[in-house]
Amino acid sequence: MKKIEAIVRPELFDEVRMHLSVHGFVCMHITDVKGRGRQGGIRRQWRGRQYMVEMISKIKICMVIPDSRVQEAIDAIVESAYTGETGDGKIFVSPVEKMITVRTGVVEQ
Repeated sequence: MKKIEAIVRPELFDEVRMHLSVHGFVCMHITDVKGRGRQGGIRRQWRGRQYMVEMISKIKICMVIPDSRVQEAIDAIVESAYTGETGDGKIFVSPVEKMITVRTGVVEQ
């Protein structure tokens, strides 16, 4: 099993979620996160004055899926989250040693 953590733009989250659902990925957890990448933040303007937003709001999607479906999930996320602009996000893939369902105690490895 693998854990996929995807950081995406908040305005694209619904599209990403729907695209994942179409491919059968319905189990996920999401978290509102803030961060920045290489761009180091973004400049905004309010009432004629510019200011720097260093930590940009994003959505983190977390899923645990079988090894055989990892590329399919990655492709679904990339297809729906891609804009071509800086700040489209990142996808991290990590191994999962075991997963235990609390209610039943069932262990999956």
